[in-house]
Amino acid sequence: MSNPLLVEISGLPPFSKIQSEHIVPALDQVLAENRAHIDQLIHTAQPPTWDNFVQPLNELNDRLSRLWSPIGHLHSVADSEPLREAYNQCLPKLSDYRSEIGHNQNLFKGYQTIAASPALATLHPAQQKVIQNELRDFHLSGIDLPPEKKARYKEIQQQLSKLGSQFSENVLDATHGWKKHITDESLLAGLPDTAKALAKQQAEQEHLEGWLFTLDIPSYLPVLNYADHRELRHEMYVAYFTRASDQGPHAFKWDNSAVMQEILALRYELATLLGFAHYAEYSLSTKMAKTPQQVFDFLYDLASRSKPFAMRDLEELKTFAKQHYGVEQLEMWEVPYYSEKLRHHRYEISQETLRPYFPLPKVLDGLFGVAQRLYGITIQPHPTQVDTWHPDVQFFDVYDDHSELRGQFYLDCYARTGKRSGAWMDECLIRHRTSQGLQRPVAHLVCNFTPPVGNQPSLLTHQEVTTLFHEFGHGLHHLLTQVDYAPVAGINGVPWDAVELPSQFMENWCWEKAALDLFAAHYETGAPLPQELFDRLLAAKNFQAGLLMVRQLEFALFDFRLHTASPPLPDVQTVLDDVRRQVAVLLPPAFNRFSHSFSHIFAGGYAAGYYGYKWAEVLSADAFSKFEENGIFDRATGQQFLHSILEQGGGQDPMELFMRFRGREPQIEALLRRNGIGGGYGITIKASTPTLT
Repeated sequence: MSNPLLVEISGLPPFSKIQSEHIVPALDQVLAENRAHIDQLIHTAQPPTWDNFVQPLNELNDRLSRLWSPIGHLHSVADSEPLREAYNQCLPKLSDYRSEIGHNQNLFKGYQTIAASPALATLHPAQQKVIQNELRDFHLSGIDLPPEKKARYKEIQQQLSKLGSQFSENVLDATHGWKKHITDESLLAGLPDTAKALAKQQAEQEHLEGWLFTLDIPSYLPVLNYADHRELRHEMYVAYFTRASDQGPHAFKWDNSAVMQEILALRYELATLLGFAHYAEYSLSTKMAKTPQQVFDFLYDLASRSKPFAMRDLEELKTFAKQHYGVEQLEMWEVPYYSEKLRHHRYEISQETLRPYFPLPKVLDGLFGVAQRLYGITIQPHPTQVDTWHPDVQFFDVYDDHSELRGQFYLDCYARTGKRSGAWMDECLIRHRTSQGLQRPVAHLVCNFTPPVGNQPSLLTHQEVTTLFHEFGHGLHHLLTQVDYAPVAGINGVPWDAVELPSQFMENWCWEKAALDLFAAHYETGAPLPQELFDRLLAAKNFQAGLLMVRQLEFALFDFRLHTASPPLPDVQTVLDDVRRQVAVLLPPAFNRFSHSFSHIFAGGYAAGYYGYKWAEVLSADAFSKFEENGIFDRATGQQFLHSILEQGGGQDPMELFMRFRGREPQIEALLRRNGIGGGYGITIKASTPTLT
């Protein structure tokens, strides 16, 4: 039987044909072929040039990427035990291969030769950036290490790969391992009809009477926000914030405690092996920020500005809950509930008020319309059936204003079993030009929205609309690149603290009436979003913005503190508790184990980089301020952003690209203004550990 991962080596992945037994043999074959080609290249590419050395290596890397992308994607969106087993079998093989490449002196010398050659000056700036990045990455891969340390480097990378996968799988299993079956409808008082209908549908799918709730966000969040039954909110809060930990209803079953400590110890060892003081210093070697102190100064400055507003937000909430509901002690599982009550009391609006105006099909039309007005692109469903991993998945083509196909993307919107939580964009195919022609980029856009219930379409909250715009911004960065060299095309080669710029940038249109008028219409009547409802939405935009800001800063500082620590490495929870004492105003109960499901830093690409969300938010807010000056649909400004940012990928320094668009360096004022945080009203928050001074 032929292996679809090997037979269909170009074009879109054959998702429905991929079985778990195909995965390991396919990877083994491609890795063996790549090794043979590399050995041949080393001997034939003399002297090495871009055409006879770098380009063939890029094509080998792309071949491996095209093989692994659908495997990794299926592991995230359609997990099963056989698939998981095959995926995990592959991780050490991939880790070994990458270490071999990073330690290959002949490859390193080839890049050095090209870098020292007069021909370097004749190459495109993006090609020069590829070579510059490769030389940097060789050093970060341990090319300078003696043999015994190279061996240890390889072991560490293997272990980190395995532990990251284990962390992610524990979170997924813990999320889907808890369910709440309810047959007494009185317990559902306060819940929106959409949440009850979803719970009813989930119960029916499992042949149960009544209602079934899970820890997937579309099921969990409405309970925390709206359920009048206090004990139900408490029960779900405990289950959610003790996932994959030593606490809660499944204590120790999928516990990530030891996994986290081992990951941190190995990261520290890896960094010091390469000559860095700690993992944060290692992480910053590929980012915009240059020193750990620069990051700490940035985060603590924002915290000092934001904490007074967070304290005000909390006091207002406590006063409201006490005066209107007699609440003397506000517990964490009550904060979302009474926050929604306060929001509605003050603005007569809630996420549920808005949901009927955001049916997903209409939101997609509006999202594509915004992109068309800004960048001249046209997005339409692919005319023929495309092989996907689930019947709900859609597939779209993206054309530019010259009717040229620029890229394509899969859209997977709904939460389901076997799919990890959250929302993300990932690469399926990377833009890459070879002698055979141009490989156009293809993206995966993934969300976890409430699916359609009965004859009712999927109805989004305004927060979910913002999430969709955010991920689509990442997608545009990947799809609209005009860079023909895969290592710096799209999001590749973009520093991780700049990569959120295009995504956060797109969120701004969710708050503009002219943009909402393109798609905000009642799913039953077609009536547009009323002006008075939009006014209330806008008035509530910065509701509890201080609390939200310090929460994000808490995550960022926790991440960075963990990765600047030196042995003996501190306990993870101890660091989180200390950060909370510094910047938070809401202190969770002792059983809260948020860190145990913090996949961004333990199983994603954000280790010692979570600060990048706020760093890039400064860039995105300042970039959008130019549209505020010129008009939110000003085509000339949109074209400037397209040509200066989206099309450039990682081929140039992001600060240079930003300044090309904005005409100056970024300024923080736009971020503070958009969050309702003024200047001159701050407190001093200083580092409390020696590593921060």
